[in-house]
Amino acid sequence: MEVQEAIRLAKGYVTEVFSDEEPTNVGLEEVEFDDADQMWNVTIGFSRPMLNVKSAVANLMGEDPMRQRTYRVVRIRDDDGKMVAIKLRDMVKSN
Repeated sequence: MEVQEAIRLAKGYVTEVFSDEEPTNVGLEEVEFDDADQMWNVTIGFSRPMLNVKSAVANLMGEDPMRQRTYRVVRIRDDDGKMVAIKLRDMVKSN
């Protein structure tokens, strides 16, 4: 499969798996092909409304909860496009 197809599939898988959390701003962060395993590792970043609740501490620190992102690595088999795993990546606040 071509890289564009792996990216399209990864975005679709994230949107579907996290649909009950209404992910927004779904976008590509990284993509890598693992030759040994014949797998695509596609990192997708997205926003989750559940993380957008601003706490008193966040208010005091001036943090913008709308800028918090979640990152997941979607592993996709190259030969059939099947999702094998969605793995956690660190949550990072963008600047």
